[in-house]
Amino acid sequence: MTQIISSVLIAFRNLFNLKIQWILIWPLLVSCLIWILLSHFFGAHVSGGIVEFISTTQIKDWLEESYLLRIANSLEGFVNILLFIALVIITTLIITALFVMPSLINFVAKQHYPYLERKRGGSVMGNVKHVLSALLVFLLLWSIALPLWFFGIGIVISFIAAAYFNQRLFCYDALSEHASSEELNLLLASNKPALWSLGLLTGFLQLIPFVNLVAPTWTALAFIHYELSRLDKLRSVTRQENPTTNLSINSKRMNE
Repeated sequence: MTQIISSVLIAFRNLFNLKIQWILIWPLLVSCLIWILLSHFFGAHVSGGIVEFISTTQIKDWLEESYLLRIANSLEGFVNILLFIALVIITTLIITALFVMPSLINFVAKQHYPYLERKRGGSVMGNVKHVLSALLVFLLLWSIALPLWFFGIGIVISFIAAAYFNQRLFCYDALSEHASSEELNLLLASNKPALWSLGLLTGFLQLIPFVNLVAPTWTALAFIHYELSRLDKLRSVTRQENPTTNLSINSKRMNE
């Protein structure tokens, strides 16, 4: 847990670097532009569809009895705003994972892990696979959570969805440049509770007003710090267990 908190705090300090601030801004601007254009054409249909969906379920009777259906209809604009913010954050997370991660990884590696060898065990297809699978599961969980927000349990499901989305989206990418394929598989398969904990913590950041504007980049940086720290520790243990391998590596460096 200490390493998780440390990774989040170091990532927060990184946000004030001028290089990171530009990386932070442009995915957010692109996401806003995409959804402003789409909401101009489809916004009314989306919000109306949500109310129509609720009215066709068993929730309808409970809402009508407590007059909450009328309130839901009157708050259609508020629903549109919440939906817009959620879609912008999700889109920014995806853009960050697909296009921004290499720049963030280079920044963290140069600042904190300049000695960490890059074995490039990941691939572009592996990254795309993780992004698509994360998005599909996330959308499925949110489609379940949305109508259940009226009962409170939807909030819990939303947190679980955010935790899964974050750790699935960024764990692979954070390691793909530096880890070998064996190290990548080992680290992704180990310490799942900690990865989910970091996913939950960063998911919580994405629900805080104004903080959620920087949350996608903050989340990515936190996972990069956490995963590169795990990789560094793994290699330290490996060197201690295989001193002859370490000596051969050092001799090669001396001969170069």
